[in-house]
Amino acid sequence: MLHLTIQIILAQAFMEKPGNQINIRNKKASFEYQFLDTYIAGMVLSGTEIKSIRLNNVSMGDAYCYFMNGEMYVKSLHISKYSHGTYLNHEPMQERKLLLKKKELRKIENKLDEQGLTIIPVRLFVTERGWAKLEIAVAKGKKLHDKRDDIKDRDAKRELDRNYKM
Repeated sequence: MLHLTIQIILAQAFMEKPGNQINIRNKKASFEYQFLDTYIAGMVLSGTEIKSIRLNNVSMGDAYCYFMNGEMYVKSLHISKYSHGTYLNHEPMQERKLLLKKKELRKIENKLDEQGLTIIPVRLFVTERGWAKLEIAVAKGKKLHDKRDDIKDRDAKRELDRNYKM
């Protein structure tokens, strides 16, 4: 009876959908940039890369996106090597192709012609179907006084919440 119960628990754990668990954010991005538009892009990954993403072994602190030959790539997105990978393991800092529709690519490329705009990854997540997606944003760098205003607003909101609880 105990053996059957353990099998049922293991089967339920195995059947859980992986998409709800992985949600990696680039916290530094919202402080450094002002987001103008956001897009959801698929990623071309190898098998060991997706396994490493499912283990939350990703760092996107200095990552950015760029265009090359009409296609978008993400650079400096660090996906750690998979611990059980063999000689077929991936390179952690390699460039990865992003999958967007041509219409979206043209729209983003036209926006980049404006001065001071860049494309940065905001969030990496896994969908219900198990696909890794990267949320990217067309962003403009903030000035120092904009950052100070954000800090001031955040502190004021925190103080209001603190007073409201009392």
